[in-house]
Amino acid sequence: MLEMPLVVKQYRCTHSVTCVCLKGHISEDALFFVFRHMNWNPRMIALISCTCKWFDEIARRVLWKEFCHARAPKMMQDLHSDGSHIVDGNWKALGRLLIHCSGCTRGGLFGNVHVPGHFVLKTRFSRTSGKSFLPPHCRTDVLYVSDPCEHVDEDEEVDLGFFRGIFKSFAASKFKKVLIEKKAEIHPREAL
Repeated sequence: MLEMPLVVKQYRCTHSVTCVCLKGHISEDALFFVFRHMNWNPRMIALISCTCKWFDEIARRVLWKEFCHARAPKMMQDLHSDGSHIVDGNWKALGRLLIHCSGCTRGGLFGNVHVPGHFVLKTRFSRTSGKSFLPPHCRTDVLYVSDPCEHVDEDEEVDLGFFRGIFKSFAASKFKKVLIEKKAEIHPREAL
């Protein structure tokens, strides 16, 4: 498995009035073509977004969006169908969902198991597999789920499979209503 270390964000430029790099940036169009040539390399997008706020803004607004469309075009088209803008503004988060397994920490859902987060080489998301994760009365909801990211627990030699997923129109989903009825913890913006 290819290891891609997490990039620590350290801005070298805050784009003050006297900022030197404001005078030396290439155009957005040129940056777009460079990253398209690199096939929207997520590591390079992460690295360039750490150089200054201007690059970070371009990465969030343009580069991560293009990365998502290049890696999961059918899913992106479906998520945006019916005039939905579910992902707008969250391209970086969706890009991370496509390429990063967050693992789990000790004492969490799996007791004493600790699996560190890591980047995955390939990701496939399936709408059909997502239906199997939903209760029968919620199967009209659309949930895209990744192929499992399998891990072996070294202490017990148990195979653990982690899935990542995204709902289409979670706010209007039957599953959200079930979570609210069961008093599950939901992000405050989604609880309404």
